[in-house]
Amino acid sequence: MTTLQERIAGERRRLKSVRQRLSAALEKTGADDRAQFYTAVGDYMEAAMERLHAQDVKMGNMIREKVERVDESVEKALAELDERLEGNQQRLQRMLSARDELRTKGAAAIAEFEAAAKDFTDFIVQNMGHHGATTDLAGRLFKSDDWEFMAGISADDEAREKALYAQVDEATPADLEPPASQ
Repeated sequence: MTTLQERIAGERRRLKSVRQRLSAALEKTGADDRAQFYTAVGDYMEAAMERLHAQDVKMGNMIREKVERVDESVEKALAELDERLEGNQQRLQRMLSARDELRTKGAAAIAEFEAAAKDFTDFIVQNMGHHGATTDLAGRLFKSDDWEFMAGISADDEAREKALYAQVDEATPADLEPPASQ
């Protein structure tokens, strides 16, 4: 059986792989045959980002509950976390709306999806991931049970994420093969 840390690491690797393939596709805009791939990516990102968002919200709430004194540095770290989460959610929702348009309009909706997806991936690369202030706070305040609670990964969640990842794999055009490091 794999540890929680190994399961989360696998999920993060798959998320990074999907984001990298999406970024690679966006560098080759204008291909009319990307609707199925973009739809699969949108479905995957919706599920993966929902879980990551929930984890980050839990982390912020848990820090607020566990920190002894909310000083200026804690307030700043939590405000930055909230700002990143809000920015990510706005961009994700725009991309998911564009994905839904792909389902109904097909290739005619590719340009809008690509614009929304570029905004989303740019934001992720620039703003998401581990950030020192909140990561340091969590590292100081959380015990192993806290990390497990925050992860909130169930067998159903894990199976769904892997199934959606397999759909991305199946829909990935030959010129966007997954990175060899996977």
